[in-house]
Amino acid sequence: MMENSVIEPLATGKDEQEPSFKRVAECLWRHSHTGRYYALVKRHGKQHRKSLATADRQLAERRLAEFRRTVARLGTPQDKRITFMELAKNWLDGKRGRLKQSSVEQFEVGVRQLNKHFGTLPVREITPSICHEWEKKRGEKIGASAFNLERSILIAVLNFAIRESLLLENPAVVISRRKISKSKIVIPSTEQFDLLVKTMRAGDRRAWTAADLVELLAYSGMRVAEATAMTWGEVDFSQGRFTVSGGIKGTKNGEVRIVPLFPAMRSLLERLRNGAVPNPTERVIPITTAQKAIDGACKKAGLPRFHHHLFRHFFVSQAIEAGIDFKTIASWVGHKDGGLLVAKTYGHLRDTHSFEMAKKMTFDCSLHSQSNGSSNC
Repeated sequence: MMENSVIEPLATGKDEQEPSFKRVAECLWRHSHTGRYYALVKRHGKQHRKSLATADRQLAERRLAEFRRTVARLGTPQDKRITFMELAKNWLDGKRGRLKQSSVEQFEVGVRQLNKHFGTLPVREITPSICHEWEKKRGEKIGASAFNLERSILIAVLNFAIRESLLLENPAVVISRRKISKSKIVIPSTEQFDLLVKTMRAGDRRAWTAADLVELLAYSGMRVAEATAMTWGEVDFSQGRFTVSGGIKGTKNGEVRIVPLFPAMRSLLERLRNGAVPNPTERVIPITTAQKAIDGACKKAGLPRFHHHLFRHFFVSQAIEAGIDFKTIASWVGHKDGGLLVAKTYGHLRDTHSFEMAKKMTFDCSLHSQSNGSSNC
C-alpha cells in the first residue's frame, strides 16, 4: 500500500513568511514563483520527488497519478539488499542465449570492471553522483572506446533494474559518451608490404608462419579472427573460391560469406599445402596472432608500426586501385551496406588514384599537326 507523505514545505523563498512550495493536494506541490507543480510520494519510508514539468493543474494531476503508479511498483524493502554485482549477473545471464560468444565475452569484461566500483553497492543506493565518481576515476584510465562500452553496459544494467522495479529512473544517464577521435589510417604501400614480408621471412620458423598470416590478411581482406579460424575445408581450389565463416565465434556481422579465390591468395595457399591434401578441419594458419613478429620486423626494417587490421585496409586499397567498384569490395570484406562504409573510409584513395590516372591523359597534338599541317588540336 502506498503511503502518502505529509511534509513541511520543501523550501522557503526570500520572504521567510512565504514558503516557495505550497501543498495544494495530496502528494502535489506548487512552486509559488514559477507556478510549476511537483510530486512528492512516500514509499517504504523513502520520499520520491519529481518535477511534473507543467503549470497546468489538470495535466499535473494526470502526471502525478502516473508517477504514483510507478512508485507503487517499486520493490519491497527486501529488494534493497540486491547489489549491482548480483543484478549485473542476472542481466548478463539473460543475454547469453541471444548474443555471439565474442559479444558475451566483451560484456563479461565490462561487468568485471564495473564491479570494481559498483559491485557491492545496493542497486537502490546508486545515485548520479556515484556514477559521476565512476566516470571521473575510470575515464582517466581507459580510452574513449572502452569507456563508452562500459558506460553502455552500466546504463543497460540499471535499465534492467527499472524493469525489475528496483529503480524509478536511471542514475547513469547523466554520463555522456566520450568522442572517439578518428586516427588517420596509415596503409602500407606495396613497397613497404613487400619489405615487411621479406624481413619477416628472414627470421626463424615462427616468423615464417607469422608472415603467412600477414600475406593471407593482405590477399583476402579478412579480419584477423576470420583468417586464423579458416580451415582447409573452406578453401575450394576447383571452384576458385573460399568461405569465410569465422569459426566458432563467427564473423562480425554473424553471416557466412563466399569470396573468390584471388590469384595471390591461391598462390599462397598452394605453397602452404605443398602438394599435400590437408585435413579439411585443420586450420590454414596455426597461430592466432602475428603482432610480435610484425613489430620486430617493422623495427628492423625501419617501417612504421603496422598491425593486423592494416593489411585488410591494404587489400581494400589494392582493390580500389585495380578499379573494383565499392559494392563488390564491400561484399568481399563482409560489409552489408552496399559499399557506403568502403566509400566513406577509402574514398580519398579513389580520388588519389583518379588523379594519378589523369596524368596519363596526355593528348599528343604533335602527331596530329604533322599529318594535316595544322597546329590546332
